[in-house]
Amino acid sequence: MLEFMPLMLFAVVCVVLMAGYPVALSLSGTALAFAGLGLGLQALGIDAHFDPIFLAAFPNRLYGIMTNQTLLAVPLFVLMGVLLEKSKVAETLLDAMALLFGALRGGLGISVTLVGMLLAASTGIVGATVVTMGLLSLPTMLKRGYSPTLATGTICATGTLGQIIPPSIALVLLGDVLSSAYQQAQLDMGIFSPKTVSVGDLFLGALVPGLILVVLYILYVGIIAWLKPQMAPAVDRQTLMEEIGHRGSVFTLLLKGLIPPILLIVAVLGSILGGFATPTEASAIGAFGALLLALAYRRLDIATLRDVLRATTSVTSMVFLILIGAALFSLTFRAYGGEELVTHLFENMPGGVIGATLIVMLVIFLLGFILDFIEITFVVVPIVGPVLLAMGLDPIWLGIMIAINLQTSFLTPPFGFALFYLRGVAPASVSTATIYRGVLPFILIQLGMLVALAFFPGLATWLPGWLQ
Repeated sequence: MLEFMPLMLFAVVCVVLMAGYPVALSLSGTALAFAGLGLGLQALGIDAHFDPIFLAAFPNRLYGIMTNQTLLAVPLFVLMGVLLEKSKVAETLLDAMALLFGALRGGLGISVTLVGMLLAASTGIVGATVVTMGLLSLPTMLKRGYSPTLATGTICATGTLGQIIPPSIALVLLGDVLSSAYQQAQLDMGIFSPKTVSVGDLFLGALVPGLILVVLYILYVGIIAWLKPQMAPAVDRQTLMEEIGHRGSVFTLLLKGLIPPILLIVAVLGSILGGFATPTEASAIGAFGALLLALAYRRLDIATLRDVLRATTSVTSMVFLILIGAALFSLTFRAYGGEELVTHLFENMPGGVIGATLIVMLVIFLLGFILDFIEITFVVVPIVGPVLLAMGLDPIWLGIMIAINLQTSFLTPPFGFALFYLRGVAPASVSTATIYRGVLPFILIQLGMLVALAFFPGLATWLPGWLQ
């Protein structure tokens, strides 16, 4: 029984998280309880398969988290996203896209998808994108005769693009965890000068799959509009212009709403892709650019700046507290021999590395029903990552597979976080069941993307390899 203590540790922390306790305290509290249990059993002379030497590494691990240059990108990207949200760039952008495509059947759906993509590339924050698009576009789509299922599904799905389209906070966190896992895997294989996985490599790897998902979303909306015009009717451009209150040309509105965020995206991603800046340096460029945009739109005052800084501090503190709790959890898991147990289970699994990867992806998908992406990233990936990478998987490919899987978990009923975000701002006439039905086709699209990546790994690995 005691040899399965690592699995019991994992099960208990999942139960505690499902009970609604704070993530950081759940991870660290459960880890400390099990560490105390292991030390207590050893004091009684009972072999608990517990090696306390791993806990001695905690101060060094804590210092490494606090001095990690890669993680400095988290508060800067959060600051960039919140500034763009407060400066109402999305509102101007959505108006411009609606005027451009609204005269087509399904045009509003296509506009929402494109704006969601640009917001994802600008902010990287799923909640902000879903709430903003829900407030701005859902009433208009419903008023213009769009099917509630199609409207809500499109908004939720495009909102989750912030998980995969760089610069994504999820990819920053996943890159840091995967890099540690990759180094651990190489050390276990006797490689004492281990390579690392950079966040920039993950950004490059996610670019092609993310753009493919955008195209698939647009194709789906277009096909529905073609087969069932009543679900996505065309909108009179003049009526839209009157509602928006814009009296100039569409080009003027596009110039105002589209060019500034695109320039910001090019500055952030272009500096990374061109090798001029690291992701951390690019995040500083993005934060400064978002500040200039907010000033240019005259949407920045003392009260707004206070709200922006408070939101940034809150999110950053949460992330780093979870990181510290996850480090303690990981060390306790290893102290009980959890790494050896997982390695043994995977090596004896039918299908070898393919079977092990399928099981891990299924577990992550199911955990996405009940846990947030941060919890899964910091709890599951450090456990399974070193084992899978030691079995020969490409770290960039594995990272993108996990990222898209986690993106899918945002949409999965009944606990998908994107569904909760939209439910919070949707009118009472839109039922929760309608939102659930609306996201199902998009879940299938994302699962199809996972299958395509499984059969064609080059979709994720080609661009990083080519640029290197």
